[in-house]
Amino acid sequence: MTVIKVAILGFGTVGEGVYRTIESHADDLEAVLGKKVEVAAILIKNKQRERNIRKDVLVTTDFEDILNLPKLDIVIEAIVNKEPTFTFLQKAIERGCHIITANKEMFAHHGKHLIALANEKSVSVGFEATVAGGIPVIQTLRQLLKINRVQQIQGILNGTSNFILTEMREKKWSFAEALLQAQKNGYAEADPTNDVEGFDAFYKAMILSRIAFGEEPNWKDVEREGITPITSELIEAAEKLELRFKHIASISKEGTQIQVTVKPALVGKENPFYHVEGVENAVSVHSDIVGRITLQGPGAGMFPTASAVIEDLAYVCQNNNIKRNFNQTVSAELEQKKGKAKEFWLITGLSKNVIKPSITCIDEISNGVFVIRADKKDLDNLGKLDETISYFPILGEFESEVVSFEEKVSAL
Repeated sequence: MTVIKVAILGFGTVGEGVYRTIESHADDLEAVLGKKVEVAAILIKNKQRERNIRKDVLVTTDFEDILNLPKLDIVIEAIVNKEPTFTFLQKAIERGCHIITANKEMFAHHGKHLIALANEKSVSVGFEATVAGGIPVIQTLRQLLKINRVQQIQGILNGTSNFILTEMREKKWSFAEALLQAQKNGYAEADPTNDVEGFDAFYKAMILSRIAFGEEPNWKDVEREGITPITSELIEAAEKLELRFKHIASISKEGTQIQVTVKPALVGKENPFYHVEGVENAVSVHSDIVGRITLQGPGAGMFPTASAVIEDLAYVCQNNNIKRNFNQTVSAELEQKKGKAKEFWLITGLSKNVIKPSITCIDEISNGVFVIRADKKDLDNLGKLDETISYFPILGEFESEVVSFEEKVSAL
């Protein structure tokens, strides 16, 4: 029987999870592919460390040893950082190997180049594990894109930020306390910047944009904001309104422009993200035929991420064509929204001395925390005048008695 030879780059949480899954699901893979899948080599950092790996597997610190194997079909990359991973995967493609990656930062920066090179060499690229861990969002989009016109994607794409927001609300903790717990649990790195400032979710949003619309926006045009401005007081105020803070990436296309934001927002009970708690991720896809579907599940961890890699392994072994035709039609719903600029916001930090644009105050939830209705551009101008002001969109409908703005701020 023909054997599919696989190399795994990295043997951390993800790499080990992939190895264990290939071993434990060998019969399932063989049944699906009609071929046996074997791990031929594993790239590691430290040869002295004890690992439970079969004796017939090449374990090496030198990637060239892997490239020189007499037979190699698939290279699975489960390392971090843009380099040397990008270089490794280029060399693997040039040798004629299919590649699979779980590295969202590298793929956000270099994915287009890798896919173009793979097309030249008639091999496939799997990258399901770069977005939302075990949730099969990329495979779902591939299926939807056959006929459906994807209109909008929204997602909770970073489990660490979602965990922190959940802990702050449920345990009444400060941001610092919740972050410390995330680090103790292994969800957050010693330097949590990528997670809490929204970079991780940003990279994933760029990958989703490329899949859904065939292109991505200029990275400098993307509004990216992390969860660090969210205080315990703001979370308490949101609870009074039966709203919850979530860190949401939103991707849509208006005309020829891709619109992407990655920032905190408030959602009510009717929103599919309301009950997405802890380290879970969720992605909501809105398309013209099926309407809105939401996928939810574990966003990280050894076996959820390994699951995404294994599904990609099956995908690339079937030598699927990764070239896509993307429909440029603008959704009628998004066109209609253009004329409805005013939105509801939760805002804090207002001062009497700040020149206020046209704002309708809905209610004061607590001292200095208001629900307002305003144009985003007016709030952006207000924020430039006073950097202490923070404002967060309320997604969906919000109804309350309209009161005088001056009456509310007079108490400040």
